Amino acid sequence: MKAKAALTALVLSAGVVLVAPASAQDHAVTQAAVNTYRSSNGAPGAAAVVREQAGMWGVTSGTTALGQNRPFGSGDRIRAGSLTKPFTAAIVLQLVAEGRVDLDAPVETYLPGVVQGNGYDGDLISVRQLLNHTSGVNEYLWLGGGINPIEHLRPHTLAEVAGWGLAQPPLFAPGTGQQYSNTNFILAGMIIERVTGNSYDQELAGRITGPLGLTGTYLPTPGDKSLPPGHVRGYVGRFLYVDFTELIEPSVGLSGGGLVTTGADATRFFQALMAGEVVPPAQLAEMLEPAAGGPVNGYGLGLERFPLPCGGEAWGHYGLWPGYQSVAAATTDGRSAFVAANVINNIGGESDSVGGGNSVHRGVTVTTVLCDQS
Repeated sequence: MKAKAALTALVLSAGVVLVAPASAQDHAVTQAAVNTYRSSNGAPGAAAVVREQAGMWGVTSGTTALGQNRPFGSGDRIRAGSLTKPFTAAIVLQLVAEGRVDLDAPVETYLPGVVQGNGYDGDLISVRQLLNHTSGVNEYLWLGGGINPIEHLRPHTLAEVAGWGLAQPPLFAPGTGQQYSNTNFILAGMIIERVTGNSYDQELAGRITGPLGLTGTYLPTPGDKSLPPGHVRGYVGRFLYVDFTELIEPSVGLSGGGLVTTGADATRFFQALMAGEVVPPAQLAEMLEPAAGGPVNGYGLGLERFPLPCGGEAWGHYGLWPGYQSVAAATTDGRSAFVAANVINNIGGESDSVGGGNSVHRGVTVTTVLCDQS
């Protein structure tokens, strides 16, 4: 019995396969990548979950809670941050397929009077430009800019959050540049609510999480900072940590970054999206079309392109929330992956070097994982 207990403790600390125990020795590349990702970012824990035609598997490193031996599970909830954006974009594209939204119609058509003044003209900004970040609408989360830190502590509406970004001057004239801005997807959430007459979370449940069986994914109720049992604790810092799990008001994110999700759910969503199960093929093609003049990797409609070191590409998105960093992506042949760590060392923005210094970025890790077919 003692030997069995010692073996169990060793497995828990060294790396657990989350779904298929027989695969534990077959994915050394992924285990090494996740170990390096966690240690280089100074995270208490990290994990990867992979979904493919044969099933789902994953690895874990470290712990979901300081001072406890709690390895990540595929059903453990995290605050997803901007992983929310592909969900929002998919709902908009469903409305496009239904003929209820026109991607090239002006925002003013759906949100009359909302994007007006302070240099903005909603008649000159299209729905498409919101989703591919070419609208020029300013960011509401800039430190020292759109949002007062005290606002992180109380509930908000979509209109209120959008107002913080619109209170800042435009970044550029619509269609003349590309700059990632969370405000774009807050406005997209407002369009969803205005067109359907339902709340964003109702549309999310009815169109995506319900049909796909994503039982661990939801938009928290404004004012409710708690997470249900089976969640990952989120920290800010390096060596010295502050627990941010239930500190930040979730309605600061909403349709731009407010979702809670799991590795199992995120991989299911992205796999289904790329398979054409979420939006019809014509609309999926629109999502995968990078904006002209955008970054080399390309950003389509709520999706970013990830070139794979083994050849080919995947499409997905990064997620960042105080205490959590994540990324999920999928290929068109049915393979999807999710990578997450429960720390952030820089809460100033969605950076390609969140950990700073020599930290390994989650984008490098997820592409490594997607290429591990051992």
